[in-house]
Amino acid sequence: MTPGTMDEEKLFAARLHAVRNRPYLATALFALHTVESRWVPTMAVDRHWRCYVSPAFVDRTPLAELAAVWVHEVSHLLRDHHGRSDRYAAKHELTGPGERLRMNIAADCEINDDVFGDGLARPEGAVRPALLRLPEGQLMEDYLRRFRLGPYTDRFAWLDCGSGADGLERGWELGPEGAHGLSAQERDAVRFRVAQGITGSPGSVPKGWQRWAQEAFHPPQPWRDLLGAAVRSAMSGAGEDYTYGRPARRSAGLPGVVLPSLRRRPPHVCVIVDTSGSVSDAELGSALLEIAAIVRAIGGRRDLVSVLSCDAAAHVTAELCRAEGISLVGGGGTDLRTGFAKALRGTPRPDVIVALTDGQTPWPEARPPARTIVGLFPRQCPADETDPYYRPDTPPAWARVVTVG
Repeated sequence: MTPGTMDEEKLFAARLHAVRNRPYLATALFALHTVESRWVPTMAVDRHWRCYVSPAFVDRTPLAELAAVWVHEVSHLLRDHHGRSDRYAAKHELTGPGERLRMNIAADCEINDDVFGDGLARPEGAVRPALLRLPEGQLMEDYLRRFRLGPYTDRFAWLDCGSGADGLERGWELGPEGAHGLSAQERDAVRFRVAQGITGSPGSVPKGWQRWAQEAFHPPQPWRDLLGAAVRSAMSGAGEDYTYGRPARRSAGLPGVVLPSLRRRPPHVCVIVDTSGSVSDAELGSALLEIAAIVRAIGGRRDLVSVLSCDAAAHVTAELCRAEGISLVGGGGTDLRTGFAKALRGTPRPDVIVALTDGQTPWPEARPPARTIVGLFPRQCPADETDPYYRPDTPPAWARVVTVG
């Protein structure tokens, strides 16, 4: 081999080794077009499915580790880390290469917990959640909320997996007009083939990949965003009233006339959680997460949020300190009318009521004097097995309904 050139035989032998150990990724691995580059520290990918490879890295890396890096890089593309990074950066107003490095680290944490082992050796310096004192099994977005650049991340300052990992284009990438890139349709076709292979023969495929394949076929509805938007919309006009305690500034232009001013106070929210026997523990866990999100939506004011657990009767929870400390009582039948009645008797009366339920309940006949949102856990069959024609009452028209989960 000529000095300074890349050992392609070793590189492609490593890809075959990766295919033998991860056959469900074969379509994606062979879809990558390799580009020799001395600008990358190891291997990197762009969003157009080109893989940039350092010749020096190929020379010094054992074949089993090189195969693992193949799997690592293609995982970034299959899991759409570039698109997810762009969306996260836009939502949280993050800019600059430092934030993109943090996204690259978080993306590596997501995929490295099930890349290595079973024939693929862990390369030296690979990012692992434990090195950042973080738990395994989380998504990139979860990790981004849990760490910042600092002493624990200094060792990864060299990391650069390309725009395919964090969405930020590099100067050494060929760009959208360069040769050998895949079109959007071709990229989607590769993902579909990989997901099809995983769901058709899951076998010993890691749980993370099985979850990814299910989401590739059935993209989840952004119900948390929808529910959050519904709560914010309901709170936007709540807690407003006119008062003569502070006259309006326009009164100065009308001698002898006192105009009231608009007073805004923080809205009070009451969350009614269906704790009947037909609601699963997982759904109750989702309810706790939503309560925490509602507290954040009103600026962290826990004193403005009350929680009722309700089956056939309403039960007041203890003081709301944090979502993990809420005790949800119940397990019997369902009648959320008792929960609505108890919520409206509270002091102060809530401006917004959020009911988290599977919908198998009677509803109040009259519209309550508070804006109402129903987070509905979906059901595919009637709950009453003794009556095949039973259908639960649907949420009333005066409630804003968001399907949860």
